[in-house]
Amino acid sequence: MITLRHVTKSFGSFIAVDDLSLDVKPGELFGFLGPNGAGKTTTIKMMAGLYSPTSGTISINGYDVQKHPIEAKMIIGYIPDQPFLYEKLTGREFLYFSAGLYKISHDIATTRINEFVDIFEIGTWIDQRTEYYSQGMRQRIVIVSALLHHPRALIIDEPMVGLDPRSAHIVKEVFRQKTQEGITVFMSTHSLPVVEELCTRIGIIKEGKMIFLDTALVFDAMKRKGDGKFESLFLELTK
Repeated sequence: MITLRHVTKSFGSFIAVDDLSLDVKPGELFGFLGPNGAGKTTTIKMMAGLYSPTSGTISINGYDVQKHPIEAKMIIGYIPDQPFLYEKLTGREFLYFSAGLYKISHDIATTRINEFVDIFEIGTWIDQRTEYYSQGMRQRIVIVSALLHHPRALIIDEPMVGLDPRSAHIVKEVFRQKTQEGITVFMSTHSLPVVEELCTRIGIIKEGKMIFLDTALVFDAMKRKGDGKFESLFLELTK
């Protein structure tokens, strides 16, 4: 579903991502970890088509993100680390706007918006202007906007930012459900407990290079050989 081949991204003389290759299969919930400045967000922005690789290729469900950007973006749901909303629109208006970008008819958009408003428990806020939203409410609206067009791949950068425990639980359950439907979820996060709870495979990047790539079961076996703590193994690998 998601394929990166020898992807490098440079900003002047600084190499942010260095010869990264990766395959993520349909139905996987892939956790992408690394310390600050490791290249996680740069990689995600290239996958979402916001940055162009300096070299290498990225494809989503067979579509090269550079050669076929529209086709690739039509099957991606992108959730950035900082949710952006048009603050003079209500939550509902923003979701209709998002649905229109994916050429979803008004009737279908209405049905899907109502469904997700119920799932994410945002009914009391949906018709308020987004300038009054909390960080967590903004995050929930952005997640809904990324799901409206039924994407084949979700590309997510820090999804739990600002979410209270109830909202975080809802989001995690939605991600689990989507993988059961065969959707690929590629998630970057600093929340080690979230990765430990959700992810079926884990990649760790440091200074632009992948230093660990395997299943969560292998990572768990490595963890048990130490002190049994996810955090300790992560710190050991990235020191």
